[in-house]
Amino acid sequence: MILIADSGSTKTQWCLLSASGQMSEFRMDGINPFYQTADAIKNSISNQLLPQMGQLLWAGKITNVYFYGAGCTPEKCPLVQMAVKSVFKDAEVEVYSDMVGAARALLQHSEGVACILGTGSNSCLYDGEKFTKNVPALGFILGDEGSGAVLGKRLVADLLKDQLNDDLKQQFLKEYNLTQADIIDKVYRQPFPNRFLASLSKFCADHIDNPIIYDLVYDHFQTFVTRILKQYPSVPVGFVGSIAYYYRDVLGKVLADNHIEIADILQSPMPGLIEYHKADVKPTM
Repeated sequence: MILIADSGSTKTQWCLLSASGQMSEFRMDGINPFYQTADAIKNSISNQLLPQMGQLLWAGKITNVYFYGAGCTPEKCPLVQMAVKSVFKDAEVEVYSDMVGAARALLQHSEGVACILGTGSNSCLYDGEKFTKNVPALGFILGDEGSGAVLGKRLVADLLKDQLNDDLKQQFLKEYNLTQADIIDKVYRQPFPNRFLASLSKFCADHIDNPIIYDLVYDHFQTFVTRILKQYPSVPVGFVGSIAYYYRDVLGKVLADNHIEIADILQSPMPGLIEYHKADVKPTM
């Protein structure tokens, strides 16, 4: 059996795949080595994933773990590998960035640009086997254009600075039961402000029919095109992630207006990763 992980800052999706083609999927909190130590990652997997897997672990041997994750830079991959290996001691563990996962899921072995638009964002030019260019994401403070965290940041900044109308501001504060002080505390003093800001971006999806919100979201994706996509050659572009999926109509309009061909828009890379790795499953005793 093999175990595949797709991890963002908010959640981690796992898939256990057997040689017979049987699949079992599990979810747990996100893993990001920029915010967590090896021990914290190990404890998270042990406390959240293993109880879900239960007796499935007795059905066969896990030979390989393929972990794709946010924050898994070359410098951080060894930390994640050590943490995962400490839980699955008998398995070969390979750790890749979530960008590698997105490219493999969206494009398999074809050329194109792969983009992640979830809590954070990232992109790369992929030649079918490896990256040939990557515009740095830089996180939600310096970059992450197109992401849920930046959309949430833009939304609350505009609301609190009275850049949107008062009706929208009051609706938002009522729906989320937040005060300005609450927002400041969660952004500047509490852990994982990127997750908090991304959670607020749902307000835009719920009110996308409002022209003010539509224009805000359109401008959000146009910034992604201007600052990120226009740095790549003219090749098909694929998108994966909750923000790309739930705002696909607005995103599609922005891309069409910029004459950019869409390869695909997926909510999750897992189906594509299963397809990519199914040949790696070997029968075990």
